This record gives sequence, C-alpha cells and structure tokens, in this order.
Amino acid sequence: MTEDVFALEGHVAVVTGGLGQLGRAIVQGLEERGAKVAVFDVASDEFAVDVTDRAAIEAAASRVREQWGEPTILVNAAALDSPPDAPPEEVGPLETYPEESFDRVLDVNVKGTFLCCQVIGTCMAAARRGSIVNISSIYGMLSPVQDLYEFRRRGGEEFVKPVAYSVSKSALYNLTRYLATYWAKDGVRVNTLTLAGVFDDQPREFLDEYSKRMPMGRMADVAEVVGPVVFLASDASSYVTGSNLVVDGGWSAW
Repeated sequence: MTEDVFALEGHVAVVTGGLGQLGRAIVQGLEERGAKVAVFDVASDEFAVDVTDRAAIEAAASRVREQWGEPTILVNAAALDSPPDAPPEEVGPLETYPEESFDRVLDVNVKGTFLCCQVIGTCMAAARRGSIVNISSIYGMLSPVQDLYEFRRRGGEEFVKPVAYSVSKSALYNLTRYLATYWAKDGVRVNTLTLAGVFDDQPREFLDEYSKRMPMGRMADVAEVVGPVVFLASDASSYVTGSNLVVDGGWSAW
C-alpha cells in the first residue's frame, strides 16, 4: 500500500488564532488528518495565549509537550486587522493613521509570529523535525485595491483600507525565508501561505465588487484553505521550504 504523504498521525500541531474563522477550519482539518492540535488563542480555555507574550507562549508550549509531546507543526494564523466597526481615524487617510494602531497590528501579526516561531521552532530544530506555516494575505504581496471600498465612501464614509495590515503581512515573507534558510539543516521547514479573501458574510456591495476583480468570480470558502495547510504541514511538501504558496483564486494573476 502506498504511504499517504498527507497523513498527520503522530504529529502534534499548534495553531495560533485557532478560535477564529480561519483557525477553526485549520484545526479541524489537521485533526481529521490525524494530528493532535493545541489551540493558542487569547479566548482559549485550555491554552489561553497572547502571542505577543513570550512567557505565555513558553508556558503553553510546555503544557503541550507534557500532554502530547514535542510540537512538529506550527501554523501562525493569529492576526489583527481593522474590524468593520473600527473608529473613523483608523480607516481614514494614511496621513493621519494612528501610530498606536500601527503598533498594535505589527505587534500581533509580526512580533507574535516571530515569538511563536522562536519558541516552538527552536524546539523543533533541537528535535530535527518540524514544519511552520505562516499565514499571509494578498494584501501583503500586493497593495489593497482601494476601489473595492468605494461603496462605503458613496454612503458618506471616509474609508481607506489601512496600511498596517499590509505591512505586517508583507513582513512575514522575509521572516519565512530567513527562518527557512536558518533552520534548513536542522530539519525544520518554514513556508508562507498567502490567501485571498475568505467569505464571512461580508456586505453584498463589497462581495459584488470583489467578485468582479477576482478571476474565479468569488471569495474563498474557508474549507478551501485546509488542503494547502495540510500540504505544507505534511510530508507531501518534504522538499518545500522558504516558499510562498499563493492560494488566491487568481487575484495576483491580473
């Protein structure tokens, strides 16, 4: 019988932001392939972790190790973006974008990812086995298309897709490349997964404009993210490191 290179039996995974829409789907997908999965999330009952707090990450990783053994998979999905009800100054012009908002987003999206990689990746390297998947966005690879939000401006709002999210997600590409080359000799693979928008009951006006810009004509279903994560986490991608897997419905092809 041919070995299933996508199987994850015997693996222990950590998923940050695992209680979010994307994180939940990833957790379920990894578990269905056989992995034991620890959810690191500020709202988690078992592993309540603020990814910007190194001590909290270390304590949670120690509990995972005691419970299941050394993590072999890390998916960094925890992230901040400006929510729909963000204060006006946060979605206003670049020239007046609040410094504290920039710091808050970079702290979670970049520092948080770095700290989780540092703590858990170091243990992976010592065990000479592991796969890290950093979740990025097309808004980190390409500039946001501000015209998609024209419907909000037509309604009298002043709305600009903020800069911090794009900057933070772009930073993950070179963090990935740095760590991939640094830990390659230690058996740890590090890759980026770049996603386009995932459907989450966004306003109809936004969905219509987004779909016009998307070659496949729709946003991703959250379940469509799972396969690429499993690929990067499993032995199916055993010769893939330092790469950026773009799963964007063709967005970046235009």
